[in-house]
Amino acid sequence: MISCSFVFHHLFVLNSHQSCILCAGNVISFGLFFSPAPTFYTIIKKKSVEEFKPDPYIATVLNCAFWVFYGMPFVHPHSLLVVTINSIGLVFEFVYLAIFLTYATTKGRKKVLLYLIIEVIFFAAIVLVTMLALHGTTRRSLIVGVVCDVFNVMMYISPLTIMAKVIKTKSVKYMPFWLSLTNFLNGLCWTSYALIYPFDLYVLISNSIGAVSGLAQLILYVCYCHRGESNVDNDDVKKSNELHLTAVEKCTIEYLNQVTPYVHISDSVRLPC
Repeated sequence: MISCSFVFHHLFVLNSHQSCILCAGNVISFGLFFSPAPTFYTIIKKKSVEEFKPDPYIATVLNCAFWVFYGMPFVHPHSLLVVTINSIGLVFEFVYLAIFLTYATTKGRKKVLLYLIIEVIFFAAIVLVTMLALHGTTRRSLIVGVVCDVFNVMMYISPLTIMAKVIKTKSVKYMPFWLSLTNFLNGLCWTSYALIYPFDLYVLISNSIGAVSGLAQLILYVCYCHRGESNVDNDDVKKSNELHLTAVEKCTIEYLNQVTPYVHISDSVRLPC
C-alpha cells in the first residue's frame, strides 16, 4: 500500500500552479464521471433507456482503462493520481453500462456488448504489445500516451451523436447538461495544466479538443433548451386536444345512435370537423 506521504510528495514535486490545477482537474474529473448519475436515475425510474445514447460511456470505459494502464509504474512511473481517478471513473462507467444493459432493448444490449467485446480485445492487444515488444518506461510511456490521447479525444467527441439528435429533434432532453458542463470544465482545466511548464503536448491536444467539444455542447444547450420545453408542451397540448375531441365525438355518436336507432354509427368513423 502506498503511504499518504508518497502522495503528498508526488503532488509537491510539481510547482504550486501545477499542483493546484492537478487537484482541481481530479476533482472536476470526478464530477465528470458522476455527472451522468441523474440521467441513469431517470432511466431506472422510467425503466427504459428511451433515446439515451450509450456512446459516451462506452468510449469512456476504454479511455479510463488505457489511462489506468498508462499510470502503472512499469509504464509511466509516479502517476498515482492518474491511476486513482481513472480507476474510479472505470467503476462509474461499468455501473452506468450495467444499468443501460438492464433497461435497453435487445438490439441495444447487443450493440453495447459488441462494442465492449471489441474494446476488451483491443485493450488486451495493446497491453501485450506494450509489455512484450517495448522495453523501458520511456518507450512505453510514449506509445501508451499516444493511444490514451486518441481515446481521450474519442471520449470528448462521442457526444456528437447526441448533439446531432438535439439538432434534429430541437430538444435537449437526451443531452445531460451536467455532463456537457463537466466535459467543458475538465477539458479547460487539463488544457491549462498542459500549458504550464513543462509543456505537455499530449495532454494539450486531447483536452483542448475536449474543451471545444464541451463548449459546443453548452452553446447547443442554450440554443435549444427553451425550444425543447416548448416542443414538449406543444405535444402535451396536442395530445390533450386529441383526447378531448375523441371524447366529444364518442358522446355525439352515442347520442345519434339513440335518436336514430335504425342507423348504427361506428366508433371508428370520425365525424367531420
